Amino acid sequence: MQADDMRIADPNPVRVADEADILDELLPLPGAKVLELGCGKADKTRLIARTAASVLALEVDTRQLAENQSAEKPDNVQFEFGGAEDIPVDDSSVDIVLMFKSLHHVPLERMDDVFSEIRRVLKPGGMAYISEPVYAGDFNEIIRLFHDEKMVREAAFAAEVKAVSTQRLSLMGQTFFQQPVHFDDFAQFENRVLKVTHTDHQISPALHEIVRSEFNRHLSADGATLHIPIRVDLFRKDGP
Repeated sequence: MQADDMRIADPNPVRVADEADILDELLPLPGAKVLELGCGKADKTRLIARTAASVLALEVDTRQLAENQSAEKPDNVQFEFGGAEDIPVDDSSVDIVLMFKSLHHVPLERMDDVFSEIRRVLKPGGMAYISEPVYAGDFNEIIRLFHDEKMVREAAFAAEVKAVSTQRLSLMGQTFFQQPVHFDDFAQFENRVLKVTHTDHQISPALHEIVRSEFNRHLSADGATLHIPIRVDLFRKDGP
């Protein structure tokens, strides 16, 4: 695929899937040396570690990093401080680079640097898997009430297109799907989304009630299951 063929969204994504299934389909994880950029709470880190030879998971949120480092972890996982725009890893040393919904958190002025760094650390023929939330859907409609990410998500996509057009990485393909996310009630949504440590959401009491009201529109006796449209862009490093 060429840069001109890239799409920021699929207007009608019909597939509903867990991202673990997408990973299994797209990546040769067994035996791979993996680098994860922006690992967050490390749920996917532990999943990947089941098959990868090793996983170095980097995080810039120092509170979350400390929690990851103090928790039990597989022997083949290492948690370290580091950002995607300045990766503390040797040249041509990893098989697969992963970014799960973290590219748009990189400072705008450093997004291009991310792809130079990814190319630098990948072995020839190595792959980069970048998933980003699409700016659409019920979950996004709630989130944008207090944290509108339209501009940064568009900037992240533009950086991906530029990486392909400048031949730093080649695009192997794009995959679109909807990731279901379930909350038992608003309190769980609040703990998991509003109180994340990587972003200080400044929410007034009035706005808090608006968010609660919008969330409760989706609430049933079984809780609320929302769907997040996701775009996965799969890249490869060609040449040395």
